[in-house]
Formats: sequence, C-alpha cells, structure tokens
Amino acid sequence: MSQVLHTPPPAPVHPAAEDDLPALAARHGLTVSGARPTLPAYVRELWARRHFILAFSRAKLTAQYSQAKLGQLWQVATPLLNAAVYFFIFGLLLGARRGIPSDVYVPFLVTGVFVFTFTQSSVLAGVRAISGNLGLVRALHFPRAALPVSFALQQLQQLLFSMIVLVVVVMAFGSMPALSWLLVVPALLLQFVFNTGLALIFARLGSSTPDLAQLMPFVLRTWMYASGVMFSIPAMLADKDVPHWLADVLQWNPAAVYMDLVRFALIDGYGSSYLPAHVWAFALGWALLAGVIGFIYFWKAEERYGRG
Repeated sequence: MSQVLHTPPPAPVHPAAEDDLPALAARHGLTVSGARPTLPAYVRELWARRHFILAFSRAKLTAQYSQAKLGQLWQVATPLLNAAVYFFIFGLLLGARRGIPSDVYVPFLVTGVFVFTFTQSSVLAGVRAISGNLGLVRALHFPRAALPVSFALQQLQQLLFSMIVLVVVVMAFGSMPALSWLLVVPALLLQFVFNTGLALIFARLGSSTPDLAQLMPFVLRTWMYASGVMFSIPAMLADKDVPHWLADVLQWNPAAVYMDLVRFALIDGYGSSYLPAHVWAFALGWALLAGVIGFIYFWKAEERYGRG
C-alpha cells in the first residue's frame, strides 16, 4: 500500500521574534528607507553633492529665460524696469527722495531694487523648491536641501549679472571705484547665507502647503515697502509722530541692513550717517540666525519630502 506523506506544519513564530527585527536589521547593516541621517552626516552628503548643486543652479538660470527673445538680458532688464517704475511713482510723484541728494537718489533706488530682488527671488524660488520638483525628489536619492540651496545660488548668480549694470549706473552718477567697493563682497555673502536660510524655511513650508506660493508675493511686497527700497527710513520718519523704536526696527530688519551696506559701499554720497548703529553686527547676526535655523528646520523634515 502506498504511504501518504504529510508535510509537517511550519513552526510557529514566537511573538518575541518580531521584537528582534530592528536588532537583526542593524546586525546586517540595513536601515530604514528614506530615514533622516544625522545632522553631521547630512552636511557631508550635501557637501559631496556640491557639483550637482552648482550645475543645477546654472541649468535653471540658463533655462529661466530660454523662451524669451532677449534671453538672459531679462536678468538685468526686469529689475531696471522695476526701478524705473518706482522712480516715477515714488521719486517724482510721491516725493520719496526726501533726505537723499538728487544726484544720489537714482543709484540709491537701483541698488535697493537689485539687492531686495535678490532676497525676494530666493524666497519665492524656495517656496517651490520641493513642491515644484516632486519628480526629481521621488526619483533620486539626494539631500533635499540641495534644491533650495541651488535656487538661492541661482539668484546669487543672477545678481552678479545685475551688478555689472549697477556699477555702470553708480559711476554714471559720479561714484568712482574705491576701496569701499570691496565691502560689497562680505555684504552679499552674508545676504546669500540669510537668503539660503529663508529658502530652506519656506521650502519646507511650501512642500506641505503649496498655496503658500500664492500668498508670498503679497508678504514680500509688504516687506519691500517697509524696508526703505524707495526711500530713506530715517528721513521719511523724521517729521512723523512715530516712536523712535519703530524707526530702529525698520532699519534693523535684514532687508534694510543688506541694502544699506551695499549702498554705503558703492555710493559716495551715502555716508555712515544713513546707517543704523552696529549694522555689520546685525548683518552677521541675521545671516547666522536664518542660516542655522533654516538648515536645521529643513533637515528635521527630510524623510517627509516627496511622500504622500
């Protein structure tokens, strides 16, 4: 007679074995997919991809105006046209030149527009850095901070193109090259760190709230009007019945600080009397505050970008 073979049932898995899975994974070098690395490891990963960040920012800069007939000329034409509009409205119609010599106001205004646009564009690009590049985020593994950093770097490169025109405008109104012009370098580097920190903060906020991109232009426009882009804050508030601390707060806001430093460096008639006290300390403090907080705040949500 044929014998029927019976396969013994599998041995039951002890419930405690599930508790050993993390230890088993660690023993074989397995990690959670997409887990957030430690902060030092994250910094090392970001530095290792510095060439990608630079190449990505250059590619974005080239593609930005690729469909326009004037191409890269719009990098300079756009802020210049804005400055022309502000000069007509604020300089001529509203008398915002108060306290600024007539031969200084045009370079004062153009410098303010160029420098504030640097911050404004960095923030707007940061808001869309993750939400506007979800295909890249979901397809490739890389530190997500590379995206907002590259967008801030793109805006820095665009500003450097604009600085050529700014130098021509400043010289046309009588300010010749001097040693003080070298102060532009540390001022813009500090502003770049500050802008990068803001881009990181708003990249995280924008990744979970895409509608923030629609709100930010209104917020940034309000910030621009309060930062003295078109007027001198102390001169405008001199005869107003406002608390003295309000003028200090407006002058110490980071956008005003970086504009004042570049104006002081480039424009002969814009002396230290226009600057708030301890302006370089504020410039350094804002850069460190925004840079450090922005980087840590963005890193904290690293494993959530592109999910859902």
